[in-house]
Amino acid sequence: MSDPVADQYEAYPYPARNPSDERRRLIQGSPSHILEIDHYLYAGRRDFSRGFRALFAGGGTGDGAIMLAQQLTDIGAAAEIVHLDISAAARGIAEARARERGLANLRFVTGSLLDLDRLGLGRFDYIDCCGVLHHLEHPQEGLCALADALAEDGGIGMMVYGELGRTGVYHAQEMLRLLGTGEPAPTRIEWARRLLRQLPPTNWFRRNPFLADHLEGGESGVHDLLLHARDRAYRVSEVADLVAAAGLAIVRLLEPCRYNPASYLTDAALLKRLSPLEPIARAAFAELIAGNMKSHIAYLVPVARAGMTEALPSPDMIPHLRHADGAETARGLTPGGRVKATLGGLEFAFALPRRTGPILARIDGRRTLAQIREALSRDGHNLGEVAFTAEFDQMFRAFNGLNQMFLADRPLLRG
Repeated sequence: MSDPVADQYEAYPYPARNPSDERRRLIQGSPSHILEIDHYLYAGRRDFSRGFRALFAGGGTGDGAIMLAQQLTDIGAAAEIVHLDISAAARGIAEARARERGLANLRFVTGSLLDLDRLGLGRFDYIDCCGVLHHLEHPQEGLCALADALAEDGGIGMMVYGELGRTGVYHAQEMLRLLGTGEPAPTRIEWARRLLRQLPPTNWFRRNPFLADHLEGGESGVHDLLLHARDRAYRVSEVADLVAAAGLAIVRLLEPCRYNPASYLTDAALLKRLSPLEPIARAAFAELIAGNMKSHIAYLVPVARAGMTEALPSPDMIPHLRHADGAETARGLTPGGRVKATLGGLEFAFALPRRTGPILARIDGRRTLAQIREALSRDGHNLGEVAFTAEFDQMFRAFNGLNQMFLADRPLLRG
């Protein structure tokens, strides 16, 4: 018997991508950005020049694999990236994208992550499994297979669906099953579109503003969201159970600020009641109060490495901003102001220390914290080591909480 999930992605590779678009942009996201991998899995001290193997298990049409392959190419890293997917059609799109960029560090394999032992691909320093486990008949089996393929000091970047942010999706899927499942996929997609146009304002799917694949993703998006042969969603506590059963530990859920109750609450009495909770319980509370998390992204390491792999500020570390130039970011801030971002339809705002602007203006992805403090002193900002550390730490918590600042012991981005 054919696998309906494999059949779906053969007919509707997801997400839909045009390889020629690689000439004008690089799609970047989480997990698998090089700054995130180094910061969360290697304490900011991974020497990528000594060889690096990455597996994209269920790499689809290639977003993550192309991003990391390009970033590793840009820094001259000795790397091999294996893109593994059950869909030959998705593989073909990913390969065409790699050719457009002239990437030589990608290898493409058609197959299932459940067959890793048989495929003989070896062990990996990093494994990406984004949007895959929740489509397996037995997700636990899949994550255990990935854990077995990790190098001893390796880590995983994982994404699974979030239950609360997908409110309405499974109601819509059930309605479409009741309308009939025997027709060809194009017919079912048309039924789905007709149904969506008729949903009353009280319907949970219509009331959920965080769902967009059916609007932006073409036929592949409609099919993946509403007509999928197999998918499930997770609460934070269920993610933690899945991870623990594979002998792994969560390093960080992204974006970190979204999983912190203090990002939503200002009542000191409520926050005090939450403070004794374990991190996962606090994250579960944040998920409940936010209500908009339609996916959970997590970095994972073997339990033996838990608590040792996230980078911490120190004089020899280089702060890196994900997208923006430090000086440009500084120009948009007022002294003692706040950094703001909208994530999942909610605005987050975090107070910044008074000298955030001068510190940011000297962050260029090359200077260490010690060098930044020296530059501040030369320019008349007389900050002692203790005062500088306090101000930088507060600023870093805000920007890292928004998934915009990371630490590494070397430059990691082109430019």
